[in-house]
Amino acid sequence: MLNRCLIACVFLTAFLPLFTTAQVTSQKKEYTRADTLRGSITPERSWWDVGWYGIDVFPDFVEKKISGSVTIGFRVIDSGQRMQIDLQEPMQMISIEWNRQALSFRRDGNAWFAYFPVSLKPGTYHQVKVLFEGKPQVAVRPPWDGGWIFAKDMKGRPWMSVACEGLGASVWFPCKDHLSDEPDSARISITVPDTLSAVSNGRLRSVEKKDNGKSTWTWAVANPINNYNIIPYIGKYVHWEETYAGEAGNLDCSYWVMDYNLEKARAQFTQVRPMLQCFEHWFGPYPFYADGYKLVESPHLGMEHQSAVAYGNGFVNGYRGNDLSRSGWGLKWDFIIIHESGHEWLGNNITSKDLADMWIHESFTNYSETIYTECQSGKEAGSAYVQGTRALIENESPIVGRYGVNEEGSGDMYYKGGNMVHYMRQLIGNDSVFRAAMRDMNATFRHQTVTYADVLQYWNRKTGKDFTRLFDQYLTDTRIPVLQWQVKGGKLRYRWSNCIPGYEVPVRVKVDTSTLWLSPKTSWQFLNIKNLPKMGEIENYHGKNPGGLQPFVSIHPDFYCAAERFDGK
Repeated sequence: MLNRCLIACVFLTAFLPLFTTAQVTSQKKEYTRADTLRGSITPERSWWDVGWYGIDVFPDFVEKKISGSVTIGFRVIDSGQRMQIDLQEPMQMISIEWNRQALSFRRDGNAWFAYFPVSLKPGTYHQVKVLFEGKPQVAVRPPWDGGWIFAKDMKGRPWMSVACEGLGASVWFPCKDHLSDEPDSARISITVPDTLSAVSNGRLRSVEKKDNGKSTWTWAVANPINNYNIIPYIGKYVHWEETYAGEAGNLDCSYWVMDYNLEKARAQFTQVRPMLQCFEHWFGPYPFYADGYKLVESPHLGMEHQSAVAYGNGFVNGYRGNDLSRSGWGLKWDFIIIHESGHEWLGNNITSKDLADMWIHESFTNYSETIYTECQSGKEAGSAYVQGTRALIENESPIVGRYGVNEEGSGDMYYKGGNMVHYMRQLIGNDSVFRAAMRDMNATFRHQTVTYADVLQYWNRKTGKDFTRLFDQYLTDTRIPVLQWQVKGGKLRYRWSNCIPGYEVPVRVKVDTSTLWLSPKTSWQFLNIKNLPKMGEIENYHGKNPGGLQPFVSIHPDFYCAAERFDGK
């Protein structure tokens, strides 16, 4: 997903400050019952597990409304009789049917509660069919705000889609709208005028022409998929296909674009093959061979819709022709192809259980940009890219959001989170181990939903390192650690400040002309150093530098933290 705040303003502002001494601020947002119903596993959600969605949708471009039905297949985990189904206002549920019986139901805001005549038994499998209709919330600035998109292409023809990460798929169809419960598979049937095409996730199963000038396009997803990734694209599409010889066999790749963009797309989308080669090398086999890989031109900038990635970057490199890192390396590749495809491994294959942990998606996917830069241009280029992104970090609120209320954390989950992953890589100190851990993470959590603790414990166990305090510092606190140092009597005195209690994370520094590792704590540590200039000479140590004095102790540029000389006692 794209950083909503960052992308909107990055080229309108000067470089943001790299470091802050701000403490974590207590945000006194008032959470409502609606927030809890949306963001938590309520009793009406906990007793059943989604197995399958069968979605039939009929968009009306002129009236800007949709209607249809959803069949929800589910397993009973624990006895239950009242079911929560989510559908956001102003959409309406018309009826709910089970075993050919109409169920009674009532609405509580965006949550609907259906009542079964009997308590369903654990271990059994059932289906309910929900009819729905209405004028869905329309996205004003997709993909940064959510909703249905009723747009027109350059020739004035209808062009429709949806963008709903965060807001949730219940903005347009009835579902169990919580990240922790993904259907094992899905079927999406879209009925549109037969002058248009309808594209969705997975594989095309059929195109059925009707007598009324309509056609129904049916797509099937064979793998687990999170709700916000289930997306229709409706427009005047043309497409072509190719086969990629990947780690897990032949991967079917297809590309759907507006008819007038075909030649530009053919040229720009040649970047898919080297992207797949790089990411399979670093992250393991593409996670959805059964569903194939698609790029679909969209009426918005882009999103990571599983097996049907939304593309709207104008067929240029960078982010709409700009380098977000300002290092120069971000113009060597198409930001949307690389970033949104990276989510296939990190966000779609591995999905957070709660929106508060959206950093799991975005921090690792942000780092996939560095990985791809390294694949194309070498390790120094990758390091320059990730270092360049630090100017975009705000450090105003924590990366982790509040659990149970459908709240994601700050946009720093992208570039600060990516720099945290880079810090992890330096602490591991062995790229073969780091790469093996990235690949094994995708295998260990394949097609699963995970928590903060799951990811932390995995990296601690896999690498033999303890990243607990690093995660706590960078994900839950706004401060960036500062290494305070002082030279006295031939000894280097140093400690961490501006950090959480007990922060003890190693760092690589340059002392004089030597590069070495330090293991600071929040209390003073000491290191004997030979042949240092006397303390009175340190002020003039770099006196010949016309740019001014430089620090005697400096942080290696691969580490996102700061150093300052301590002048106290």
